[in-house]
Formats: sequence, structure tokens, C-alpha cells
Amino acid sequence: MTVTVHRKSHFNAAHRLHRKDWDDEKNREVFGKCALPNFHGHNYDLTVSVTGEIDPTTGFVINLDDLKQIIKDEVEDYLDHKNLNLDIPEFKDLNPTAENIVVLIWNRIRKHLSDDKQLEVTLYETPRNFVTYRG
Repeated sequence: MTVTVHRKSHFNAAHRLHRKDWDDEKNREVFGKCALPNFHGHNYDLTVSVTGEIDPTTGFVINLDDLKQIIKDEVEDYLDHKNLNLDIPEFKDLNPTAENIVVLIWNRIRKHLSDDKQLEVTLYETPRNFVTYRG
């Protein structure tokens, strides 16, 4: 039997959407108020979903305590209360859009899961704006 297990998480972070090769006017035209030079923050919500076969010994797809620790180590401790543009090396030359953030999170979690598990990450930048990445 294939089952999907979900774990919710939360972190706060600031960012600015802009391209260094564009002038301020072009950045404001494309990214709007998200391009303002003093950054802005979000209260990000996250749902991590792991799909796989139920282990007949444990009854788990994945131990939720293990998943909780992976999310803490790889997402919360890494991104919470950070300026994504300044503090996170992956965003030195990559715009920290919700799309790019969710891919970063997926990659950081994926390395801790066995190959027989499928991973899906949904990142809510606001209650109405969210992205999903499945790899």
C-alpha cells in the first residue's frame, strides 16, 4: 500500500526580488513592491509530503519524528529569521522567489530520504500565494 505522510512547518524570512543586471525601474516594473531595496518579510508555511510503501515492521512510511528533525535541521534552522538574499549562499546569485525557495527546500530534504520515497514540498508565501515542487 502506498500512503502519503504530511508534516507542516513554519519559518520567517526576509528577501528582496531583483536582478542585479537590471536597473531599479526595470526591477520595480517586474517585481513591484517586492523589489524595494530595504527588503520585506514573510511568515512562510510549509507542508512536506512523503509518499511510499508502508513498512510492515513499523507501520510507517517514514517516522514522523525523523521527518520533524530533518525539517528542523534543513529548513527551520537554515532559513528561519534570515535575510535570504544576504544570509543564504544559494541566493547570492539566484532570486529568492517562492519558486526558487521551494526547490532549495526540496533539495535539502531529499538527500535524507531513501530512493523509494517520493517527496513533495508546498511552500506558502502568503495564505493565498503558494508553490509546490515534486522534483
